[in-house]
Amino acid sequence: MPVEIDANVNTGQKRSSILGRVRTVARPTAQVLTLLELLQSGGLRTMGELADRLGVEPRTVRRYVNHLIDLDVPVESVRGRHGGYRLSPGYRLPPLMLSDDEALAVVLGLVAGRRTGLATATGTASETAAAKIRRVLPPRIADRLDAVLESLAFTAETGDIPAPRTGILLTVADAVRHHRPISIRYTSGDGRRSVRTLHPYGLVNHSGRWYVTGAEPEVGEDRTFRLDRVADARTLPGSFEPPAGLEPAERLLTSMAQAPYRHAVTVRIHGTLDQIRKRLPASVAEVREYEDEGWQRVEIRAESLDWLPGVLAALDLQFVIERPAELRDRVVALADRLTASGRSLP
Repeated sequence: MPVEIDANVNTGQKRSSILGRVRTVARPTAQVLTLLELLQSGGLRTMGELADRLGVEPRTVRRYVNHLIDLDVPVESVRGRHGGYRLSPGYRLPPLMLSDDEALAVVLGLVAGRRTGLATATGTASETAAAKIRRVLPPRIADRLDAVLESLAFTAETGDIPAPRTGILLTVADAVRHHRPISIRYTSGDGRRSVRTLHPYGLVNHSGRWYVTGAEPEVGEDRTFRLDRVADARTLPGSFEPPAGLEPAERLLTSMAQAPYRHAVTVRIHGTLDQIRKRLPASVAEVREYEDEGWQRVEIRAESLDWLPGVLAALDLQFVIERPAELRDRVVALADRLTASGRSLP
């Protein structure tokens, strides 16, 4: 690589100048791409920050910025003490450039998303996206990915879980972010159709299903709707103020625990909240501190009582069944069977 040398500078300066210029010329493309990635992350980047991240002088940063501008990347220069560079708002970024690990992470995330119910109604989009990335991976990375996919197993089979439409999901998410009311056309589990107005608080994915939690202003109560049962959603004029300390996931689990079921169960358990939650999550049971120290009152709504005796036994905590009497009978029956099994000879 030809390098011009100024004969009027000393030897040390010559060596420093040569090395600096060789590094700059040898890596301009990689550095320009790195600069683009930094700007793509959003916000204003100061000259000092960019120079430090790239390991170059400020004048070199300016030259790299000019390279991007020559490629029709709209980089804006912001003057002033805290000025710097940023990409123009609304600019459609060029094709993404992923590192090996990033590409693997994206493909594995798409695969896992499909298996855990995180895909939307455009589930085929995740498949085609993964296929596109797989096709352009270098052979050595593609082989690593294939090795992971071939050796990967899931403990649960892929469930046939209805997914929400992408447009509905995006509309609701935008309303949540900007605190805008929405109108939805909803079909309940028993087939009843209705048009509802909702102040959406948040989106929650629970056990592979998408839900929206919020308040229905017409009745003044909190509501939870499954997004796959929403046929249409549109934003309404106006805005609302969500309540302080809002936890959409907690509200969803609480609403599930309070939903009407065939059996209403009340049990007093001697133990801590953490001990009880290991076997009885918030989606299954409500836990309230009881008047006696160390005891908790647990309320459960269940379609069947078959599973409860085993769960209560697995808690390994003292408990008292308040209702229903049928559950007490089932616990006694389980205890008798365990006792008989323990005493039986081999």
